[in-house]
Amino acid sequence: MGLHEDMLLMGDRALAASRQLSELSARRKHTILEAMADGIEQRRKMVLEANARDVDAGTNAGLTAALLDRLRLNDSRVDGMIKSLRAVAGLKDPIGTRLSRWIRPNGLVIVKRRVPIGVIGIIYESRPNVTADTAGLCIKTSNAVILRGGRESLYSNMALTDAMIAGGRTKGLPEHAVQLIQTTDRDAVRELVQMEGRVDLVIPRGGESLIRAVVELARVPVLKHYKGVCHVYVDSAANLDMAMAIVENAKCQRPGVCNAMETLLVHESVAATFVPRMAARLTELKVELRGDEACRGLVPSIKEATEQDWHAEYLDMILSVRIVPSLEAAIEHINRYGTRHSDAIVTEDEAAAERFTGQVDSAAVYVNASTRFTDGGEFGMGAEIGISTDKFHARGPMGLEELTSYKYVVYGTGQVRK
Repeated sequence: MGLHEDMLLMGDRALAASRQLSELSARRKHTILEAMADGIEQRRKMVLEANARDVDAGTNAGLTAALLDRLRLNDSRVDGMIKSLRAVAGLKDPIGTRLSRWIRPNGLVIVKRRVPIGVIGIIYESRPNVTADTAGLCIKTSNAVILRGGRESLYSNMALTDAMIAGGRTKGLPEHAVQLIQTTDRDAVRELVQMEGRVDLVIPRGGESLIRAVVELARVPVLKHYKGVCHVYVDSAANLDMAMAIVENAKCQRPGVCNAMETLLVHESVAATFVPRMAARLTELKVELRGDEACRGLVPSIKEATEQDWHAEYLDMILSVRIVPSLEAAIEHINRYGTRHSDAIVTEDEAAAERFTGQVDSAAVYVNASTRFTDGGEFGMGAEIGISTDKFHARGPMGLEELTSYKYVVYGTGQVRK
């Protein structure tokens, strides 16, 4: 068979598996997920060996340090995947939950009930942990999943998928409930996102070019965020020690991820004190700073920022810095240049915090905390299948509830419409 026929078969198998999954009890799914976690533990050595092969290939191919960091697994990160699967297993199963119930004057009883979406396609780059997180969330919500990772993480994803399937199968995981597209042919993405009637939703996770390509090709619904241009605004009423800690964490803790800060805004009344201190610390940490004219007046060594810098998602140790005259100017900048992902204010002024959270149009808005917390695990969801900057259906970290739809179940006693 050719690629088209192979993908249609994969879709048919996923559809059949989704119907089997919908019949599984919450207890059975819990047991399956625990077994999937056991499968990774039992095959830890093979997973790490496969990942080392991917990392070596990525290094030789010239991947950036940030991309290699996203790709690399170690015992701690494998532990994290296992812990995440177990956490998802322990969460309350949303499937079958009654959302509302009412009775019509004619006696009809209408129940709105949460149900699986069906078959979900996940397209992602670099990060092998996405393989475990998304498979776990989909099984918990009775959705079959088709995984399509990047070529740079192929061997890692194959090892993880094999481990989870082997473990889950021992406790009744339906055949083909979790499938990995193993070809690196880019046409496989086109085939996946055009499988109307077989795939119900596609979630791309990766760079802006990948997501835009998926949206342009898709014939099925897509949940997306194009990029994460995240901001921290240091207000005139900020605790500057707190601000320094938040700025350092938001930029440096893991710069290659979508919730890392890319632009720092500083109120002009605290700039003379804060900006030189910030610049000294971040320069020590090897961050390249690009600032506006006012910023460079305080620290001449900072490079000049261009208009493009305010739009940039660096995913690297680079930070653009702008000094603003007011809270309103900070909000205007964020709503103009941001991507509705995650933005933060550091302030001791409750009124300023309320205004910021009310007017900044982002999926996650923080007061006195790092943007790095925009994450399903950190939000208590166990894991996430992605972060949406859309406003329709799901927004922000997508956990179990965001992987469900609903149906109306109507109970009658012989009523007919007149």
